[in-house]
Amino acid sequence: MKGWQERYTALFGAAMLIAIVSQPIASALGSLARQADPSRAGSGLALVAVAYAAYLTLARAAGPVVVSAADASWRLLSPLPRRTVLGRTTLALLAISVSSGLVLGVALISALGAPDHTSLRLTVALVLGVGAGLGGMALTVLGQASPAWDEWAQALIAFTVMAAVLLAVLGAGPGRHLTTVLAGAPVGLAVAAAGCAAAVATFLVRQAWTALDRLPARAIIAASARSGQVAQATVMVDPGALTWAAEDNHWRARTLRSRPWPVRGAWALAWQEVRRTARRPVRFAVLVSSCALPALAVAAGLTGVATVLVVAGALGAAASVTAGARRDSDNPALSRLLAVGRRAATSARALPPALLGAAWLSAALAGMSAAGALSAGPWWLLGPACAPALAAAALRMAGRRPVDHSLPIIDTPGGAIPTGPLLWAMTGVDLALVGCAPTLVALAVQPADLIPYLMAQALTGLGVIGGYTFAATGHKR
Repeated sequence: MKGWQERYTALFGAAMLIAIVSQPIASALGSLARQADPSRAGSGLALVAVAYAAYLTLARAAGPVVVSAADASWRLLSPLPRRTVLGRTTLALLAISVSSGLVLGVALISALGAPDHTSLRLTVALVLGVGAGLGGMALTVLGQASPAWDEWAQALIAFTVMAAVLLAVLGAGPGRHLTTVLAGAPVGLAVAAAGCAAAVATFLVRQAWTALDRLPARAIIAASARSGQVAQATVMVDPGALTWAAEDNHWRARTLRSRPWPVRGAWALAWQEVRRTARRPVRFAVLVSSCALPALAVAAGLTGVATVLVVAGALGAAASVTAGARRDSDNPALSRLLAVGRRAATSARALPPALLGAAWLSAALAGMSAAGALSAGPWWLLGPACAPALAAAALRMAGRRPVDHSLPIIDTPGGAIPTGPLLWAMTGVDLALVGCAPTLVALAVQPADLIPYLMAQALTGLGVIGGYTFAATGHKR
């Protein structure tokens, strides 16, 4: 039982939180009383759909029903009622679903606006968001209990992604008036849609509550093991451990055929990444689809967010094909068995991230240019120009060591900053920022003549990859 001190602390903290966020929330909600912008409504709705698809994907990947290690070892396998054992987990999932639904509702009303009946339209949007959050979480719980329900969850994710693509196309083309019609729908129709969403969410939540008793213990234990790895990496502030956990979970219980590769020598190191990418078509499809996010952000009026997405997306695309480099850094003995020189191995390892990073960045810049966010010029050529710098940054990220918690802590007026996690997070990112500096400057100033920036970027990228290769191999025999 909690004492009065714990209750007082919780209530006081909640009151302080409400006092802090009430004014910003009131100001944000007051700006919703406006007509929907036809040029931004489609992109805003597409971003909401992408966020909901990501929410469902994360919930499905997390389990979502998990328990602690002690409960998984003892209480889960005991004769206790399954709902009793999963009581705290159920409350946590409920809180996450409601919070995520409220965020989705606010994002929805921000995209559509509220030309009239602001309070009623805001309530309808919040009901739709909470219904989507609760219903989606309940569907993933049902999917954890039954493969048939899991297929429905996958179908919902695929449908949401296709809806995002359709909304983005409509918002950027002649069909943008359809999104305006949707934003100006009668209040009665919106209330009916909210009622349907609430009814479907109630049905799914009830089905999920009933399915808790027949959830397979093996599914809960497997999900709990994954969540335990994430929790351990979070507590130890070692995000690199998540990479190995994801790799082990993917390759566990998989049988691969053994056959000779079409290439030999150093080229086999690059072919390894090609084969690994081909074995994960869904992940590659998501990576390709993410090229449209900067253009969607631009169409929604989030130009600053689009610039951040361009840099982060290009670096993420390049880093997604550096599994071999991570293995070499973790176990150098295996790399020595390949009978390939260090310089040749580094060059081969740099080829996949350079190609994929260049392709992703070129597509993203072409989308932003088509959306009208960039000045006239061949912006897509900056992708190949940035390829060497992106490859060097991705390889530097792949070779970083675990977080060094023995480093000092910097005291600032805003609070203490641990230098260990900070240096770990900036390793690789620093090289990308330096190597892609001409591109970042061009995105900021929007020059009329892009050729000097292209030449500067090409020279900078070659200098960065040359310096990285020499630093990684030149002083080692």
